[in-house]
Amino acid sequence: MPTSYTELYFPVLLQALIAMAVAGGMLAASALLGRKIRDRVKGSPYECGVPPVGSPRERFSVKFYLVAMVFILLDVEAVFLYPWAVVYRELRLFAFLEMALFLVLILAGFYYLYKKGALDWSLQEAPGQGRES
Repeated sequence: MPTSYTELYFPVLLQALIAMAVAGGMLAASALLGRKIRDRVKGSPYECGVPPVGSPRERFSVKFYLVAMVFILLDVEAVFLYPWAVVYRELRLFAFLEMALFLVLILAGFYYLYKKGALDWSLQEAPGQGRES
């Protein structure tokens, strides 16, 4: 049994040092031994096997960010519902009222997204905007 902090944390420190040495060694070996062929194809951005089309500086629709808000709302809701369910029996009515308030705030966020049209997944386009091919 370890008797001091040095004896207690030495294995952790040793493992961290070995991991950094292995990672550094792999990077150094790759830099020294790897082929250095530079061309336009190798330097082009690659995403999901599809060649890039258009400018990387184009603007995204506000609807994109509203959909991101939906996912954040779902994540926050899930993160807070699990601990609440664990301690519900101990806190009783206080826990119920706190969760009711939390769910009202979450539903207010969903109502905002619904009114903005972020939950409409149909492929309808706004008038005057053609689909790009």
